Amino acid sequence: MNTDSIANKIRTLAAEKGAVILAHNYQLGEIQDIADFVGDSLELSQRAAEVRAKIIVFCGVHFMAETAAIISPESKVLLPDAHAGCPMADMITAAGLRRMKDELPGRPVVCYVNSTAGVKAESDICCTSANAVKVVESLPEDEIIFVPDQYLGFYVQQQTNKRIHFWPGYCPTHARILPEYILELKAEHPGARAMVHPECRPEVAAVADAVLSTGGMIRYARDPGVKEFIVGTEMGIIHRLRKENPGKKFYPVSEQAVCPNMKLITLDKVLYTLETEAPRVEVEEEVAVKARRAIERMLEVKV
Repeated sequence: MNTDSIANKIRTLAAEKGAVILAHNYQLGEIQDIADFVGDSLELSQRAAEVRAKIIVFCGVHFMAETAAIISPESKVLLPDAHAGCPMADMITAAGLRRMKDELPGRPVVCYVNSTAGVKAESDICCTSANAVKVVESLPEDEIIFVPDQYLGFYVQQQTNKRIHFWPGYCPTHARILPEYILELKAEHPGARAMVHPECRPEVAAVADAVLSTGGMIRYARDPGVKEFIVGTEMGIIHRLRKENPGKKFYPVSEQAVCPNMKLITLDKVLYTLETEAPRVEVEEEVAVKARRAIERMLEVKV
């Protein structure tokens, strides 16, 4: 079958089974196009908490599907490729976080959602790149532990008066983006605004015009007074930016800013997942209860 035939079969089968398809902004364009909702981690968490569907097909990576399974326990959550993981999430374990908590007693733990359910269960509150500053500001304590992304944590520290203890994790895809790439593109396109993700290195954020989550980038690009943008994040977002902003130009900072895990999900795999209702992502109840508390606290913070 060609792409259109597969996409039509997916939509028909999803309707028959009462399934909702959620996709992250970094997914392949063809996946974004068949999704019921496309967004960043915060938007997808909010949608997963609101949706009342028999089946959630989560087109993202494993920690995202886990989050959906935790906050929508009545739904069957499916991940079209079980191997779609996250290197950053693998950089921290629940045991490692417990050791850090023992070394820094009394400090609340803010956990980036790019982490496993076990790490979330050891945390006080979760955050995404879209609400990290608001989440940290919502805590009364002057010192916090922030895991696992040191670059997002550094960015948050610059925006608040908190003292932050970082876990030395990072996103390999965003770490490939260097400040000289931004400066070169600014020289080539002097009218373009540079927007970068807070998972980027601090020196990259320092030369950008705006530091934003992917959802923030989508909204920022709608500015009618700006026609050109330099985009410092994973390449998948370019599809949505161009689709929603015809006539504007978007220059990716690096053609190497590609997350291989985000690209594992294909139309064929989505169709197979709907047909077989597998692979399913489930979280042990004891872990889910603790992790749910941290996620719900995050969702209560107004952005």
